[in-house]
Amino acid sequence: MTPGTDPAEPQRDLIVQRQDLIVQRPEGLYCPPGGFYIDPWRPVARAVVTHAHADHARRGHAHYLAAAPAEGVLRARLGDITLQTLRYGEVVDHFGVRVSLHPAGHVLGSAQVRLEHGGQVWVASGDYFVAGATHDPREDNATCAAFEPVRCHTFITESTFGLPIYRWAPQRELFAEVNAWWQANADAERASLLMGYSFGKAQRLLMGVDARIGPIVVHGAVEPLNRAYREAGVALPPTLLATEVTDKALFKRALVIAPPSVQNSVWARRFGDASDAFASGWMQLRGARRRRSVDRGFVLSDHADWPGLQRAIQATGAARVIVTHGYEDVMVRWLREQGLEAGSFQTEYGREDDAVAPDAVAGTDASSPTTEAIDLPTPE
Repeated sequence: MTPGTDPAEPQRDLIVQRQDLIVQRPEGLYCPPGGFYIDPWRPVARAVVTHAHADHARRGHAHYLAAAPAEGVLRARLGDITLQTLRYGEVVDHFGVRVSLHPAGHVLGSAQVRLEHGGQVWVASGDYFVAGATHDPREDNATCAAFEPVRCHTFITESTFGLPIYRWAPQRELFAEVNAWWQANADAERASLLMGYSFGKAQRLLMGVDARIGPIVVHGAVEPLNRAYREAGVALPPTLLATEVTDKALFKRALVIAPPSVQNSVWARRFGDASDAFASGWMQLRGARRRRSVDRGFVLSDHADWPGLQRAIQATGAARVIVTHGYEDVMVRWLREQGLEAGSFQTEYGREDDAVAPDAVAGTDASSPTTEAIDLPTPE
């Protein structure tokens, strides 16, 4: 009997005969026929990097390959590295593996990695953002190229916000709330300290706010990345470094954008009785703002929400899906219920940006559902 003709055997034969294009190794996700890694967490000879967040782009690799728009932010974060870049959609052949990079919509230069070899096509998405409830291009991340669905046999997806409770509101509504908060503080002559991660979130906030309300001040960790965005052609509004401001009265109408580490710091005290806020997808959860001890919480993420994850996965046409960081168990269960072959990779991703969930927010907050209690809906 030829392999796969017995109804009880196809799945086993498929697993035995198929040479996976990406496998797990201690160093990271490895492409055996190509001899390279994707976003490895230990030093390797050749690394394909999906984007410049620190959990995906680490120092110590001998050679880096990334999307061309990521060059500035990668060099700003990693320093002097041996970096080869590809335009989105450009193909390079490495030991017979055709490699191309495609927009992920997450941050400047973020890319999905498409691999083609031996009749198989795999796509490793890294982190990505796609509007789930609407196809309106106004919902895309305006600071980078929009997510591009790539057809494949196997799709590797994140699941940072892989629970049905995560559904992002339209951006126009979110930024209207941010602007109203800033305007009210400015009218009261009170600084507005808005905390978000320095790379990606800070620039998304800058693109969305109304710069006519007052001056915009940024932390020193934010400015080098702003510079890289501007050099890549992203039209961010003018900003001032906090250390450049000599007239303290300017702070009374200012929006101050800084990383979360400044909360209750000496650096933040220069703004006096400021109103503070935190921008993150985790603000969707009840109790998250209280645990952050901020005046306001704004639900803004550069990761796909639950409908966005569904939409992205379905658009690939993949029959097999492998889940990395986030709510892996929930996502794998939902995928199997849709009739797909699904599993997970254990990675070291999820250490920066919205992928970082404080223990009190992710899973241990009594107001958040457990994976056992989740009622998974049908695709949207």
